[in-house]
Amino acid sequence: MLNPQLITFSCVADCGSFKKAAEKMFISSTAVMNQINALESRLNLKLIKRTSHGVDLTAAGEEIYKDTKFLVEYTRRSVENARKAMESAERTF
Repeated sequence: MLNPQLITFSCVADCGSFKKAAEKMFISSTAVMNQINALESRLNLKLIKRTSHGVDLTAAGEEIYKDTKFLVEYTRRSVENARKAMESAERTF
């Protein structure tokens, strides 16, 4: 339901590096970098500072990260509520 680039961005922020995020997501580091580059390009924002010790979020990245975490949780609750509604509707005669 969510943009896969936002999920990748969130994972990179949580892991602190492209390599660790790639390992966690079972994709290549190149795929992770490509997704982050595409997201930054699409938003026209620099979200991540690349360093020799991993990555840090820019001020814009911090804002997007907070909102992404909110969206992930909101989506999870929405799907959970939809499943409950479906179960309830199936029991109604």
